[in-house]
Amino acid sequence: MSLLVVGTVAFDGLETPFGVRERILGGSATYIGMSAGYFVERINLVSVVGDDFPQAHIDLLNAHKVHTEGLQVIEGEKTFFWKGKYHMDMNSRDTLDTQLNVLEHFDPIIPESYKDCEYLMLGNLVPAIQMRVLEQLTTRPKLVVLDTMNLWMDVALEDLKKVLKKVDVLTINDEEARQLSGEHNLVQAAKAIQAMGPQTLIIKKGEHGALLFGPEGQIFFAPALPLAEVFDPTGAGDTFAGGFIGYLAQTKDTSFDNMKRALMYAATMASFCVEKFGPERLEHISDAELAERRAQFTQLIHVH
Repeated sequence: MSLLVVGTVAFDGLETPFGVRERILGGSATYIGMSAGYFVERINLVSVVGDDFPQAHIDLLNAHKVHTEGLQVIEGEKTFFWKGKYHMDMNSRDTLDTQLNVLEHFDPIIPESYKDCEYLMLGNLVPAIQMRVLEQLTTRPKLVVLDTMNLWMDVALEDLKKVLKKVDVLTINDEEARQLSGEHNLVQAAKAIQAMGPQTLIIKKGEHGALLFGPEGQIFFAPALPLAEVFDPTGAGDTFAGGFIGYLAQTKDTSFDNMKRALMYAATMASFCVEKFGPERLEHISDAELAERRAQFTQLIHVH
């Protein structure tokens, strides 16, 4: 089993109704990797940071089984920074600052030892960069999962459509699914997007769970766990993706039935993420906590 994760490693500034964090560890690959580390023994990371990125953060990633041979450190430049403010409902947010820094000229270089990966998670990035990753691999992975966002649908739609032809699973939210497909109904939206390439589609609906659409018309729904306290939803979607591909890589089974199980573990991991700021909650989840939380999800949908 080999799992390759490509995405951002960043600094985030966060404001929520529950507090403020000026500059903490963030980035799609950070959340994906730390989440997947609860399922597999090794995650190979490819990303880029500036020389302002502290060794303590790299040590934290390594401690969570994220190997950083493919993490480029650009001397004399700064790490990607994003700052956002969440509203009281925690579903809507305003972007206050975005500094691309090293990300502006990021050319993902895949180490030789990473090129024969069985599982590939392409975190949210410019579609052309995602394509560049695929072009460097020596063999096609057993499973390619891609995350994207509405920005790329606005400014790089043709590049996005090209890379969609080469992936197995796409994960986006309901608003993005409607924009990409031009369909308001999510079942029709899924069919339209599957025709673009990815045979399996995950449509995330935030606090309302997630839908999984299979290649033969199958549909599965995973709920979101009602939580008494949500401190920070940043990274929940990436944590979800990490749990999903981590479980699939652990079990080495990409059938639709196993993807349903993976979706439940994905939702479980995301429920932990929102309980603290940034990836703080992902630093310490015991096996017992994970099993208990997973059982809570089963109880939500189990009917005698």
